[in-house]
Amino acid sequence: MNDSSAAPATAVLDVWCELQCPDCRSALADLRALRARYGDRLELRLRHFPLEKHKHAFAAAQAAEEATEQGRSWPYVEAVLDRVEELDRKGEPFLIEVARELGLDAEEFDTALIDGRHILIVDADQAEGKAIGVTGTPTYVIGGERLDGGKSQEGLRERIEEIADRLLAEGA
Repeated sequence: MNDSSAAPATAVLDVWCELQCPDCRSALADLRALRARYGDRLELRLRHFPLEKHKHAFAAAQAAEEATEQGRSWPYVEAVLDRVEELDRKGEPFLIEVARELGLDAEEFDTALIDGRHILIVDADQAEGKAIGVTGTPTYVIGGERLDGGKSQEGLRERIEEIADRLLAEGA
């Protein structure tokens, strides 16, 4: 038995997400189940794909990057997605409010949204997403396969698990 704590994740799931997207909120249960099943063996990578129809999505993507800087990426993403309607109503002040609730440096969030320090990361993700055929959110990429959850999430978690199991078996 080797020391699994030293072994890096052997499978990567890119999650193309938009924080003002109700479909992405629906996908949270699947993401939580995948984390529970695989733990550190499956790396969930947040990739940004803000849609023009959601006016606060671009700011939310930048805020998620600030949460990543502060070490709380997924807790922040989940907290915002759980309250999509509040983001719709309140906009950027809500993003700062969530940061404060999670004990993050809310002033730094405010500054990051003003100075745009994370815009390039968001733009790069969006450009890469378009280049590989992402058209909506959530979209998953694992093992070179793109799975579109924007139309239907039916059966997607099972498909992700099949691919992850195969990748992890190959890496063993």
